[in-house]
Amino acid sequence: MKVRKTLELKEKILKLYFIDKEKQINIAKKLKVSKYIVSRTLAKDSRYKEEKEKRKLENKKKNREFTKQYMNKKRGENDYLILKKMHDQASFELSGGKRPMNNIAFRNWNSSLYKYNDKNKCYVLKKGLTVGADVPKKINWK
Repeated sequence: MKVRKTLELKEKILKLYFIDKEKQINIAKKLKVSKYIVSRTLAKDSRYKEEKEKRKLENKKKNREFTKQYMNKKRGENDYLILKKMHDQASFELSGGKRPMNNIAFRNWNSSLYKYNDKNKCYVLKKGLTVGADVPKKINWK
């Protein structure tokens, strides 16, 4: 009777591991036996090493994918924080509170509006642009 029970247990362990693809610890919990018994039973089977290598490769692939996703998520969060910080800094510079923005800062933010004049050593507003009265026409550069 004991031999029969042992054979049944062995068959259940092999079925759960090779067919149902369960982990050793889960098999031990399901069948209410020690992990040692499960491990010894599987180690005696000829298919065990091949199955173990296959699972190892699958887990390696799964881990790589998880790591890639995690890094992309972190990178995305960091990019967002950097962008937000730059936006806050730009808003602070542009708003300036009650004091007006100086000409050099305005030129740095709107560099496409100006061209450099070597003769006068200053930036001059490009011709053909329609701008407001508060936009400086000429910015001295030292």
